[in-house]
Amino acid sequence: MARNIDDIQRDIERTRRQLASTLDELADRTKPQNLVDDAKRQANNKLKDPNVQKVLAGIGAVIVGGLVFAVVRSRKKNHDLKEIQRMLSERSA
Repeated sequence: MARNIDDIQRDIERTRRQLASTLDELADRTKPQNLVDDAKRQANNKLKDPNVQKVLAGIGAVIVGGLVFAVVRSRKKNHDLKEIQRMLSERSA
């Protein structure tokens, strides 16, 4: 059965409007500021996840532990060097 020309034209116009709407939405989504806002929102949502918070806390603890270890080691090395210098100065005196 042949379709009426008016029905075909209405279908074409409806399809054009839908396509225009889709293109407008895509253009809006790809604006740099909107991409930045989406990335910020996703990052904030990830940071609110308890599992992510636990992982970040663990990483922070490892970093702090490493820093404490480095400071203690450095102080011990400095103390040992001073002790060696003291012993050498006593020996030569």
